[in-house]
Amino acid sequence: MSVASTLKSLEPSIGKEIFLSDWTQVTQDQINQFADSTKDHQWIHVDLEKAAQGPFGQTIAHGFLTLAHLPFFSYQVPLRPEGAQMSINYGLDRVRFINPVASGAKIRDRIVLTSVEEKPGNRILMKQTHTIEIEGQDKPACIAEALSMIFF
Repeated sequence: MSVASTLKSLEPSIGKEIFLSDWTQVTQDQINQFADSTKDHQWIHVDLEKAAQGPFGQTIAHGFLTLAHLPFFSYQVPLRPEGAQMSINYGLDRVRFINPVASGAKIRDRIVLTSVEEKPGNRILMKQTHTIEIEGQDKPACIAEALSMIFF
């Protein structure tokens, strides 16, 4: 399938929700591993006793740990442009951490196809807006515009 035909096939989905993931739990073990990996051991994330006395009443996930779930959710999206050889992370346009994710909370991703754009070299730049929701809460944890470069 050509880039032009792929663009044409994706156009009807622009501005629409293309995927809603299942819930996945964010555990204290994940938070601790993320802290070890990033060297960010701020007490609000890893000190159970001190965090219990803090503003959220318990530990919370790092904002970047919430953001780091994007690949996990993205790999589940059934949208696979025919003829694509590979897709790479091309960056982020905008990220907002709106609501903290408490340890033990469940999150899911609501993905909207925001745009697709033909690029030189037989490529497509795809932007998806990810809204990471927290089970039982009205405000999402994170809203991020993620870019993927698709090679044909």
